[in-house]
Amino acid sequence: MNADLTVIWALIIAFAIFAYVVMDGFDLGFGILFPVFEEGPERDRAMNSIAPAWDGNETWLVLGGGGLLAAFPLAYAVILPATYPLIIAMLLCLVFRGVAFEYRWRDAGHRWFWDKAFTWGSLVAAMTQGMMLGAILQGIEISGRAYAGAWLDWLTPYTLLTGLGTVAGYALLGATWLVWKLEDEAQTKARRLAKKSASLTFTLMGIVSLSNLLLGPEYA
Repeated sequence: MNADLTVIWALIIAFAIFAYVVMDGFDLGFGILFPVFEEGPERDRAMNSIAPAWDGNETWLVLGGGGLLAAFPLAYAVILPATYPLIIAMLLCLVFRGVAFEYRWRDAGHRWFWDKAFTWGSLVAAMTQGMMLGAILQGIEISGRAYAGAWLDWLTPYTLLTGLGTVAGYALLGATWLVWKLEDEAQTKARRLAKKSASLTFTLMGIVSLSNLLLGPEYA
């Protein structure tokens, strides 16, 4: 049986996206939860728990985007213009949180600023990723072989909902990672956050699933 190259590439891209969500989701989720932990040793221990792995996880995002360009250039040429503001915001936030991660150790006098930058970079990056998914699911206006929609077509109540769902899901991943890596009071706090994040994640999953029925007859 001959394998269909289109299906193989689709599976490769799907796996890359899945791997990115799981592997980078936990450190984005940690960044979202970062302000809950007390300044000082508690935050430092929590930050050290992701230090060996956080930057390598974004390689999966590059593989997903590069694979889409290589295997499905037409889809790439339509999806990117439809979500340019979200992609630009996501990339800037990923860069900014990376800078914040390094400089909070080297610039102790402004650590409060870098901590906020790390948190907001994580939050906005997660939100934009969820909104991109929502924008694709709700449909992209196409004329011929090009994007024909407006600059802000991606901004709808549905995409905001999928963005919040992604933030909640990443927070759950981050909290469970910290339960695994921390001890004592910090671990207890992470376990409480995991329970709250799980409740919020499943609630938003239900709301998004019901909202999907209103997008079109194909989803229903």
